[in-house]
Amino acid sequence: MTTSTQESFLRAFHAASPAVTADAFGDARAADGRSSYEILCDRVAESGRVLDLGCGDGLLLELLARTEGRHVAGVDLSPEAVSLARRRPGLGGATVLEGRAQDLPFADDSFDACVSHMALMLMGDVEQVIAEVVRVLSPGAALACVIGGGAVGGEAYDLFLGLLRAAIKDAPATQRVPALGDRRTRSREGLDSLLGPAGFTPVDWETVAIDLSGSPEQVWGALSGVYDVGPLDPRTVTSLRETFLARADALAMPDGLVPCGMRVHVVTARLR
Repeated sequence: MTTSTQESFLRAFHAASPAVTADAFGDARAADGRSSYEILCDRVAESGRVLDLGCGDGLLLELLARTEGRHVAGVDLSPEAVSLARRRPGLGGATVLEGRAQDLPFADDSFDACVSHMALMLMGDVEQVIAEVVRVLSPGAALACVIGGGAVGGEAYDLFLGLLRAAIKDAPATQRVPALGDRRTRSREGLDSLLGPAGFTPVDWETVAIDLSGSPEQVWGALSGVYDVGPLDPRTVTSLRETFLARADALAMPDGLVPCGMRVHVVTARLR
């Protein structure tokens, strides 16, 4: 699958849902009460110039910008997401640009850190992405990323995945997502094989469980933002939603919340 095909799909998907990642993860929390966005912020707490690679609607940028005196910048493939980010009240002094990670619109040695939330794993031509990240980072700079790690196990996430896989199996090829990103970005060994030759230290790899529990509607809202749902026809999505809600109701705990969780991997490395 070519990078241009992947990017065409991502542009179309995020034109319709520019805030989809923040909607899913913004209120979700790890056991220590932090969101996955806040965990990334803590990984670059000492950095004064931070780039958000695949910044989406700017939620992470806005959190980063709360540190006084920090310069933040973001780049994203989606013009719709960039437009949302630029309208965030906390980003008046930020640089937020539409662009490709393979050709970053920033000068050499512009940043002390680069963060990326659920985005690096979607990018094609990843060696070029990493080369560009190295170019715009200063020596000693940190790279911190959140990448998806799948279901924690049981309950609503597994229910959703089972229903989704059945729907995709019955859908025509035109309603299926192209292969996205490079599989090496989804494992510790793969990232080391990419980042090591580019000049980074071995990655620090931490797996964190994120709680997405909520009402059946809230859980549906979080899970249905996955890319595989996007190309399905509206009738299929409606049927998928109705079936999920009906079955998720039976999973509800006494407080009415449906248990749902997923893992993310928090990856950090430093440029030598």
